[in-house]
Amino acid sequence: MSQPNSPASASPVDMPATSQYLAVNLAHEEYAIDLLAVREIRAWTPVTRIPQAPSYVLGVLNLRGAIVPVLDLRLRFGLAREEYGATTVTVIVIVAGRLFGAVVDGVSDVLEVSAGDVRPVPDMGTAVDTEYLKGLTSVAERMVLLLDVDKLLQPQDAQMLEAALPAAADVRAVA
Repeated sequence: MSQPNSPASASPVDMPATSQYLAVNLAHEEYAIDLLAVREIRAWTPVTRIPQAPSYVLGVLNLRGAIVPVLDLRLRFGLAREEYGATTVTVIVIVAGRLFGAVVDGVSDVLEVSAGDVRPVPDMGTAVDTEYLKGLTSVAERMVLLLDVDKLLQPQDAQMLEAALPAAADVRAVA
């Protein structure tokens, strides 16, 4: 039985800001994606390449009739490429009404993060690009980087993909 003053019945304005995040692993670091943006988690499967796409755009996959661009987050963040293994997954997220996949080394759990526990990204100067991060939080003695999925796909890359996707829809992946 719910209490009248419980968070579930509180209005959005006075509700404590707690969000859930999907914890993902990437190059032995832990990142987190807002769970509200996650649509599904899929085992790694090969994708259809798109010519002249940025190096971090692996290609597209057909997700129940929808053509979905797939990014390798290692490459997006300038990390070394690794062979895809048994724990490699594609996290399907939605940004501005558009689906895209993010390849990560693995997923670990769902985190509850209070707004008060989110720390700003420190200024790293021009040597480190932190535009993809919306904050940092500490969970059980480990630091977790909170990703801003809205910024993973640059506007010019999204435009290029939009132009290429109609042609990609006619291409069949060959196994």
